[in-house]
Order: sequence, then structure tokens, then C-alpha cells
Amino acid sequence: MRQPDTPQLCFGQVRHTRLRPVRNAFAYSGYYLRLPLRSMGEAGFGCALFSRNRFNLLSFVDADHGDGKQPLTAWIDALLKREGVEDADGELWLQAMPRVLGFVFNPVSFWFCHRADGALRAIVCDVRNTFGERHFYLLDTGTVIGNGAELRARKVFHVSPFCQVQGGYRFRFSRAMRAAEQTVARIDYDDADGALIQTSVSGQATPISSASAARAFFFYPLMTFNVVLRIHLQALRLWVRRVPFFSKPVPPQQEVTR
Repeated sequence: MRQPDTPQLCFGQVRHTRLRPVRNAFAYSGYYLRLPLRSMGEAGFGCALFSRNRFNLLSFVDADHGDGKQPLTAWIDALLKREGVEDADGELWLQAMPRVLGFVFNPVSFWFCHRADGALRAIVCDVRNTFGERHFYLLDTGTVIGNGAELRARKVFHVSPFCQVQGGYRFRFSRAMRAAEQTVARIDYDDADGALIQTSVSGQATPISSASAARAFFFYPLMTFNVVLRIHLQALRLWVRRVPFFSKPVPPQQEVTR
């Protein structure tokens, strides 16, 4: 019998490169969560330093995701069915940042929605900006999504004041088993003039335990606070270098786009 999937902390890097009108590149070390929501049910993590739905050094709060009201599996199942995806009845892996001392900001979270046979069927990207707005991009090919396959979505949501709401994203997601499971999410953004931004989030997985939670908290102190700080520092860097600034447009009316 197949054993249930295990909640993970993934340690790795975030990389970001802007290609024009000036080149701006940076990389930060850090970590993120990958949670098998169906296997977990309502269970916690079984360790002293990492809690579910209560305060701790690190925590995961269900209400930070989905619509903040429904159980997470019920919410994502309803979204998929509303969008015509009927066969994502296998494991649901949520990739996101945890709360650190009660604070979190997730620029993007990924819901990897599998069929009962384990094949990846669809991906939902939950994108948020620093104005408190969010939008969901559904990546759905109508069939199984291959490991590392390129997926596309038209950009409809304002994220950075240094990018217009035009063009589209190219996504690639991959998983590999080596000494430990490794995951990579790549998101490239093309505007009307071609390739503009290249980003990736990569990490090596380890089961959530008090040891891995202590490593995350003490090796990368106040990481979620630093996410917000770094967003604003990089924005200041672009502004000083006179990269064109675009005001925030009216948010899209649709909650979910493909």
C-alpha cells in the first residue's frame, strides 16, 4: 500500500533577473513549504516548533489560503470544477511560505492538482501584490502536464509598478528525485517587446520536524519580513536607476484566468 505523502520544508533559492532597460539580478537563499493537503486532512505537523492554525516560531494558517473560509481541499476542488477540471481527484500539493512569528506575505503560491493515478492535471497560481490584491491563474492543458512542460498565461494582474499589465507568463515546473526530492518553479515574463523578467524558486525537500523548523527559523531569521523588505529595496533600486514607473490600474474583474 502506498504511504501518505509527507509535509515538507524545501531549502533553496529565489532568483530574479530583469533584462531591460537596465539589467537587475539578485538571488536569495530561503525556504518554502510543500503540503499534501488530502493526505494531511486536518492534521498538524507533529513537532514542537511548527504549528498549524496557532502561533509558533513557524506556522501554517489555513485561512491564509483559498477563500479564507472553506476547508482548503473543498475550496480548490470547487474552483477546479467551476473551471471545467473534473479529474483532479488525487493529491493536492500546496507550495507556499509559512508564517514566521505570525507574519507572512506570499507573492505567489502554487496548488499542484493531481489525478488519482498521480499524474499532474492542473496548477493554480495564487498571485498577490503589496496592495493587498490577489489573482488566480489556472494552468490547464486539458490533459496531463508533463514534468518541465512550458505553460502559458496572459498577464492580467498588476504586480510591479515597473511592469505594465500586458504580455504573458511562461511557466515551467519540475520535480526530480536525487538524494532528496528537488523542485523548481520557473516563471518568465514577456511584455510587448519580448523577454523582460526571468525568475525561479528552487529547493531541496526535507520532512517537517523540529530540527528542520529550527534550521529554517535560525538560519534564515525573519524570512517573511525580509520578503517584503527586499521587494521594496529592489523597487527603490529600479526607481533610482530611472526604470519607467506605471501606476496601478483597476484590478481585473475575473477572479480566475487561464
